Amino acid sequence: MTIYGAAALALILLPVPTGITTGSVSMTSTKYAYSTITSMHPLYLQLKEQIRSSILDGTYAPHSQMPSESDMVKSFNVSRTTVRQALRDLQSDGLIFKIPGKGSFVSRPKATQELISLQGFGEAMVAKGHETFSTLLGSKEIIENKAVRLKLKRDATDIMEIRRLRYLNREPISVDITYIPCDIGRRLILEDLTTQDIFVIMENKYGLRLGRAEIQLESILSDEALSRLLKIEEGSPILKMERLTYTAEDMPIDYEHIYYRGDALKYMINLKRNQEDK
Repeated sequence: MTIYGAAALALILLPVPTGITTGSVSMTSTKYAYSTITSMHPLYLQLKEQIRSSILDGTYAPHSQMPSESDMVKSFNVSRTTVRQALRDLQSDGLIFKIPGKGSFVSRPKATQELISLQGFGEAMVAKGHETFSTLLGSKEIIENKAVRLKLKRDATDIMEIRRLRYLNREPISVDITYIPCDIGRRLILEDLTTQDIFVIMENKYGLRLGRAEIQLESILSDEALSRLLKIEEGSPILKMERLTYTAEDMPIDYEHIYYRGDALKYMINLKRNQEDK
């Protein structure tokens, strides 16, 4: 079977590992489910997607051992080159890791967000193939917090707070507290905030053009409330982000406090040296 074809047809055996331990690295049994895939994509991408889906839906639990390359070659009926390319891509995506002499294991997915453009969390993660959604924790009007009022340059009666719990690959990733003008906030809480980013709604549905954002990052320790929502131990290190977003007309429109789990996300920043500094 060639990697490319007019319509490459692959019979995929999806391995479902049972009785796997990571200490002595033993595999007691493996059962298989069958699915037929018709696609014009290379076989290694089809295989990668099958394994990725199994990781995200919990079929392969975090830190469990993956089947060996030889087992995958036989089970999926593909070449060793196809298996290695799929595993290489999964490792690059942070979904698996390798231990020399032992094999490949499932990582706890740690997403990377690049701070090179103004994006909502969902926008950035979906573009990288991650699954993300939110639950609405609550909302209220009349925000007396002086710092919030100064950031948005509005009276307390004209500010609304929206609180959400964000999920990444079906695990809680952050608690988002958004402060926004009431006329926008009252509309937002009627929207489907489960699957849509606030930025996307404001731009595509409300016609608000976003321009830039000021961001501050700091490491703090989680309190009882945050720990309960994020399912971590109280006092665990978390990353706090403060983000003030402006419209294209340079008016403050959205002020957020976002509390990220420290073990599930990393940021990448690309910096260029100013030639005048040389």
